[in-house]
Amino acid sequence: MLAATLLASFGSSLLYGYNLAVVNSPAVHIKAFYNATWSQHYGQSPSQALLTIMYSLTVSVFALGGLVGSFPVGMLVTRYGRKGTLVRSTLLVFLAGILMGFSRYLTSPEMVILGRFITGLHSGICLSVVPMYLGEIAPKNLRGFLGLVPSIFICLGVFSAQVLGLPELLGEDGYWPLFLSLVVIPASLQLLLLHWFPESPRYLLIEKNNVRGATDALRWFLGKDDVRDVLEEMWEERRSLSSLETISIWQLLRDGSVRWQTLSVVVINMGMQLSGIDAIWFYTNTIFQHAGIPGPEIPYSTVGTGAIEVLAGLLGCFTIEKLGRRPLLIIGFSFMGFCCAGITLALVLQEFNPPLAPPAGVPFLMTAELFKQSHRPAAYIVGGSLNWLSNFTVGFVFPFLQMSAGAFCYLVFCGVCVLVALYVYLIIPETKNKTFVEISQIFATRRPFLTAPASAVKMVPLGRSYRRWPLAVPIHQHWGKQTAAG
Repeated sequence: MLAATLLASFGSSLLYGYNLAVVNSPAVHIKAFYNATWSQHYGQSPSQALLTIMYSLTVSVFALGGLVGSFPVGMLVTRYGRKGTLVRSTLLVFLAGILMGFSRYLTSPEMVILGRFITGLHSGICLSVVPMYLGEIAPKNLRGFLGLVPSIFICLGVFSAQVLGLPELLGEDGYWPLFLSLVVIPASLQLLLLHWFPESPRYLLIEKNNVRGATDALRWFLGKDDVRDVLEEMWEERRSLSSLETISIWQLLRDGSVRWQTLSVVVINMGMQLSGIDAIWFYTNTIFQHAGIPGPEIPYSTVGTGAIEVLAGLLGCFTIEKLGRRPLLIIGFSFMGFCCAGITLALVLQEFNPPLAPPAGVPFLMTAELFKQSHRPAAYIVGGSLNWLSNFTVGFVFPFLQMSAGAFCYLVFCGVCVLVALYVYLIIPETKNKTFVEISQIFATRRPFLTAPASAVKMVPLGRSYRRWPLAVPIHQHWGKQTAAG
């Protein structure tokens, strides 16, 4: 089980983190390449505004690809399974690596942008499928720990991109195409090795009715022959489902029984991306430059922030089963809001305050835990699409927001963090050591937020002055009669 967790996280989550930060270090070299190529093609240099737009598109098109990639997740995991989807999606990484690796040789900025879009497609698929796969193979007492392993690999991906982007390694002008195309190495290992691991037992039993396959998979993952208690839990979940059919997004949004869960997924997924962490990952060097840090020291300061994020991910992974999901979310978003306010103050005073990330893996873990098998794929599509849409918005808008608002742009992120922390405190229950059926029952006891309780509806008798109006007659007809009578 641990091997499957590490391999799936290494070949998917690591790439997501790497692609978030990989364009930060070579930003100057990529802009110079765009400038030279534009001058060669059109005979004149692009304006500074156009160059900013082209680079912002290069950064944010990764999130746009992720948004598109999140839409077919439900169809893919139903047809190919969780593991099968992960294995097949690695082919996208090879195509992207070829495009970005040969972009400079063929003097084509379009190949860089298209390659970034395709890597986004891959991450859009895997960012939903990996926590779904891990959440379904893990027993409930380890679901939190294994569910946060991908977040550690996301931080490791960011950190590895920051280290490889140092001037002594791949941070020089001639190496940035290789720097961008290194994503093929983790993808190759996942393609070769993950194929030999079992499929999700819950998928095999609940969706494919493959009892033998589910039993063998459970024995492989748990390392024991007696898996009757886990099978009974899965049978209970299957019996609790009104239909074995996987519901669509529209059916999920219309289902009043899971409305609180759906709203919670929307809030925590959008809140994670709008917390400001993506702006820090995308534009770390620019932020340090505005903070007044000397240019030669910026790459090493960037590596320092990446190391802090890795430590924060490890801390969350090893404390989630003790503290629970809910406290980690509240503490993480609250502390991130405090850091955003601190960054604003530090930039005003020209003294930089190192940022810390919220517990990035918890929203993906919560999406797996809040829904039963029939609703889970659609929930991941909703959460994933909003996650990527928010990611794209931050990546594209942040440079212009920074130019217009200066240091005070981080107060927007601070407000988002405070609101999300307040929502989690008031609405979301603790899910630690609870089965999927038990979690659904907790939400079933809540009153739907779009309906009023019966006690709030009072019958008000009509007064005499109103009884002369015939209730069965339209007003315009009655008005006509009154006018004729007059």
